[in-house]
Amino acid sequence: MYFAALLARTEDGWEASDTELDDVETLSDLIDLAREASIDDDTVIVFIEQEDAWFGVLRIEGEDDPRIYVSDGAAAARSSYGEILTKEILGDDLDDDDTLDDLNLDGTEDGEPLDRDDDEDEAGASVDAVPAAPVGDRLLLADLGMSESQLQELDGDALAEIADALGAAEVLETVR
Repeated sequence: MYFAALLARTEDGWEASDTELDDVETLSDLIDLAREASIDDDTVIVFIEQEDAWFGVLRIEGEDDPRIYVSDGAAAARSSYGEILTKEILGDDLDDDDTLDDLNLDGTEDGEPLDRDDDEDEAGASVDAVPAAPVGDRLLLADLGMSESQLQELDGDALAEIADALGAAEVLETVR
């Protein structure tokens, strides 16, 4: 189960909204969702959490490239939304036009079984190549009150701790 929330910075502080990921199939979809919430191209933070397995933070500012951090690359790469983020961070050859249906998450292609005679199947190789450690921009929240070391030490309710550091704990709690 996923929890996703979006925090948009306004001149009055942070505004939070619960984010539905049902229509998100690509990184571009996620970026578009964030930019729609932006007021005057201000900072937008998207939080995605899969139960207690991993969390991700996507930061969008205007038309700049997104900044992404994922707490556990390997765990995230095994999930649909996490794979979108880790592929962007680690530079996979999939482009934004690939949808979740095209990502071949179960290791089979077009319903055909994998040929186990190959040295390594493509799906196993890509997931195995993702480190079971934090990946991405560890400084994406440093200017907002959360240092690199603080971000990497998070566990438990990481999103609440991030929101607290940003001064947005109350608004995040309202969408939970």
